[in-house]
Amino acid sequence: MILLTLIGKERAEAGRRFVYIGPEPECSECKVRDICLNLEKGSEYMVRKPRRPVHECALTGEQMQVVEVEKVSREGSVDTKLALEGATVQFKAAACGQTGCPHYLQCNPPGIEDGTKVTIERTEGKADCPVGLNRTFAVLK
Repeated sequence: MILLTLIGKERAEAGRRFVYIGPEPECSECKVRDICLNLEKGSEYMVRKPRRPVHECALTGEQMQVVEVEKVSREGSVDTKLALEGATVQFKAAACGQTGCPHYLQCNPPGIEDGTKVTIERTEGKADCPVGLNRTFAVLK
């Protein structure tokens, strides 16, 4: 499904991906908040096409471009007991504290909070966890 939203003008290029992290408290009074804040918190989107017009963000002063976006899948990992393709589960980050681990961002994806419902599109094998957590790599939506 294609949606319209606003992103910074310098990032408004086809193919650019981003994670929507949600609104700032100051956004509640903005006149364009309905288009700017209409995405799903923690989800990843890809810009399909920039459009007109451009607006100025009252919070940052940045030029904001209207863009067509589409929600896309993202890599992550889930507890192996939950790793069933097609299942919708509540996400739980690894919370291992091993920030130097090459899999840290997959096990603790930015923007996905614990308890967020995700659908496992496909599994991609067991994670080799240095602290022994039982996690499976997956493509999440």
